Amino acid sequence: MDPPVQLELKPPIPPMEALLVPEIPEGPGWQYEPKWDGFRCLAFRDQDKIYLQSKAEKPLARYFPEIVSAVAALEARRFVLDGEIVVPVAGRLAFDELLQRIHPAESRIRKLAAERPALLIVFDLLANAQGKNLIQAPLRERRQRLEVFAGRFFSRNGPVRLSPATQRLSQARKWFRTVGGNLDGIIAKRLDSHYRPGERDAVVKIKRVRSVDCVVGGFRYASHGRLVGSLLLGLYDEEGLLHHVGYTSNIKEQDRKGWTRKLEKLVKPPGFTGRAPGGPSRWSTKRSTEWQPLAPKLVVEVAYDHFTAGRFRHGATFLRWRPDKSPRQCTLDQVERQGSAELRLLDKNA
Repeated sequence: MDPPVQLELKPPIPPMEALLVPEIPEGPGWQYEPKWDGFRCLAFRDQDKIYLQSKAEKPLARYFPEIVSAVAALEARRFVLDGEIVVPVAGRLAFDELLQRIHPAESRIRKLAAERPALLIVFDLLANAQGKNLIQAPLRERRQRLEVFAGRFFSRNGPVRLSPATQRLSQARKWFRTVGGNLDGIIAKRLDSHYRPGERDAVVKIKRVRSVDCVVGGFRYASHGRLVGSLLLGLYDEEGLLHHVGYTSNIKEQDRKGWTRKLEKLVKPPGFTGRAPGGPSRWSTKRSTEWQPLAPKLVVEVAYDHFTAGRFRHGATFLRWRPDKSPRQCTLDQVERQGSAELRLLDKNA
């Protein structure tokens, strides 16, 4: 019998994150990858022990039993993989299918897993087949090791797949032209960087639609009736204060009753611990200045055009709920450090 093995890396580990930028970075030293539209997943295996960790550092195995089985079926007995769980439906990736998996009933989860099984798309190797910690190795070396690992242990068209990567800018641009189908954007990583848990300074993401994850810090009722009219959005600063940064009001009529019940269960002051929604203005009514504070439990992804002076310039557009994200991961540095390409137009006339 083999002696018990302890991985050097133990969950939870904050996954390495990406900073949103407006353009694909150019020059040597970059590796480009597709950005898959799924749930981030770190897969730990230590002999017969398997643990799937979400981006919010929570266990995922309960919701994706088929991924547990797929990881268990690999011949390697100890390793740590970083990747994305996706659900393909008719050749496209269906994010809504992922959301349906976050369900309290195990029977429901098993049914969904059988009907529409998920895939694990792997893009990094954090511990090799001997369980050795690789996070201090540069990405250039980790990628080479991952390709060898995938060649040995991943089956063709199996449930665990290797995500493509390239150092050719032309290929990255080709991928970016396909965004909106299976891809959520492009990721660019510095080849000389080691794996930096929880940090954004060595990885950037480029998306056709600018989006950001926000905490729902409160809501307002619609002008008529007691149904939700808009969600009040918040982001955390470095000191842990939740600042109001804007709102989204594109709520479908058929969703208002259900959303209202969901939100009213979480009403709890203060809502925002930093900047709070503003007071009356010449355009506001008594109803529009009233808002309900919420416990910081819910995360939404919203699309926006400009972020200036600490808030969205216009109303943001609701894209989807993100139950896989931790509210504390919704920070101002997602938007405040973004570059801007508009000013470059002035240089052409210099």
